[in-house]
Amino acid sequence: MASILPTGVRNMVKGLDANRYATKKTVAQGMLDIALLTSNASQLKYVLQVGQKHEFYTLLVVLISISIVLQLIVGLLFVVIGGLDLNDQEDQPSALILNDIIVIFIFVISVLNIVISAFGIEYSNSPLILERLKFINTEYLRKLNTTTF
Repeated sequence: MASILPTGVRNMVKGLDANRYATKKTVAQGMLDIALLTSNASQLKYVLQVGQKHEFYTLLVVLISISIVLQLIVGLLFVVIGGLDLNDQEDQPSALILNDIIVIFIFVISVLNIVISAFGIEYSNSPLILERLKFINTEYLRKLNTTTF
């Protein structure tokens, strides 16, 4: 059977380095983790700005905080697993266990963020924008009533 790939490319494909693949995978997962961490930080900021006026304030603060802590742990585990040599027989069991732990944490983080978006920020009965508009209108009416013509 004829091969489409030139000999040099065929040899390169056969010699894929597991460490290089794992490193690229870890970097890509880390970037996604940073994006989610940024999103959670923004959500937490919003909920804290609205405060107790948000109907799910306590629930969202707890869920977002747990999500952020788990993401930080996953980030640390990425650093640890990135330092392991997958070609070394002694490092392989540790790498497999760490990888399983990371997968479990990522699953929990995903479920948490689904719940966070279900109790979402934009579906609150008193979003921050409406609160600010109410404050501005109240101040305007108060000044209007105190001003005599």
